[in-house]
Amino acid sequence: MASIEPRSFLTSLFEAAVVAADPYAAIRAHLPAPPNGRTIVVGAGKAASQMAAAFERLWDGPIEGVVVARHGPIENCERIKVLQSAHPVPDEAGLIASTGLLERVEGLTEDDLVIALVSGGGSALLPAPPNGLTLEDEIAVNRALLASGAPISAMNVVRKHVSRIKGGRLALAASPARVVSLVVSDVPGDNPAFVASGPTVPDRSSLEEARDIVSRYAMTLPERVMAHLSSDAARAPSPDDQAFAGNQVHVIASASVSLEAAAARARQSGIEAMILSDAIEGEARDIGRMHAALAREVAARNRPFTKPVVLLSGGETTVTISGKDYGRGGRNSEFLLSLALDIDGVAGIDALAADTDGIDGSEDNAGAFADGASVGRMRAAGADPRTLLARHDAWSAFAASGDLFVPGPTGTNVNDFRAILIR
Repeated sequence: MASIEPRSFLTSLFEAAVVAADPYAAIRAHLPAPPNGRTIVVGAGKAASQMAAAFERLWDGPIEGVVVARHGPIENCERIKVLQSAHPVPDEAGLIASTGLLERVEGLTEDDLVIALVSGGGSALLPAPPNGLTLEDEIAVNRALLASGAPISAMNVVRKHVSRIKGGRLALAASPARVVSLVVSDVPGDNPAFVASGPTVPDRSSLEEARDIVSRYAMTLPERVMAHLSSDAARAPSPDDQAFAGNQVHVIASASVSLEAAAARARQSGIEAMILSDAIEGEARDIGRMHAALAREVAARNRPFTKPVVLLSGGETTVTISGKDYGRGGRNSEFLLSLALDIDGVAGIDALAADTDGIDGSEDNAGAFADGASVGRMRAAGADPRTLLARHDAWSAFAASGDLFVPGPTGTNVNDFRAILIR
């Protein structure tokens, strides 16, 4: 144990988790048979360009298509066009991209094959407001969802009922062509219909559930959106529709697989690893306190696990924004700032929380590191960590202490990665 440098060790676990979600290896294991007709590739998400480039290298035959990635660095593709749009708030480029995907699957036959490459982030990247609604309406819905505190599964129930492309509608537009969806899951439980709000994967959540979610989380939506949700025109396709009968869906990478890879890497280094869960949801600061309490218990009493040990978890926490005065950061940074406050002064605990896509929120960091001295470093730099946590400004706190984790975009996305080393 003495030879292990905590931050290098934690970084190696993150890297193992990312490698386990590598699009090339994941797609290679799930290639379908070539069709008699055309092969059309569509897709969207933070890993869209990497998945498209991997598919190009693996597919033995002619292909054409278009995928949508977020603005920023992308993987180069030769035969598949890569469009870019905004995340987490949709933009005009996303509206054009959604139209492009729908047009690409028009006029296909039962001899044709559609490969859908879907990863997290696709909901924001594919705005497609129904008739009577505007891009501004969909942006308002997205902002309300992000600020509501609702879990990702509930957000996507609403999103798919305010769209021309989500909730299986892209696959419906491709009928009678067969659609094979290859999904990199970033949602707790790995339900493929919730990844990117399921453009090619319908689910059984209802319009009535969408209305209930809006009411339960007290969302303020534009009147036109509320009128739309009150009409049958908002109802999403049913999985029982015969148009989906021949389709296939494969979850090719997930948080569970990535956490197992991180655990294996830890054990190779001589440290026992315990996976708490790959599907943790809840308010980021609350989940941070829970993890901190568990880490302190191990540090002080060697229970429920014996140190040295690394605690691993995944899922997708939530940051509920109240009011207009908020700062910079994301859910992983907020989780970790809450944890840092609760392990302040405790020796022998080191933590990393990061988004596996390499970007936490809207900044350029994936997350941050924390230890028992992080809060002291923040205060020494003139930052008040409790005030910054209260205004959702975790980025500023960790920037002050020099603890930001900036690996750059990873090309995949299986959601939150948390590792806490107790020495």
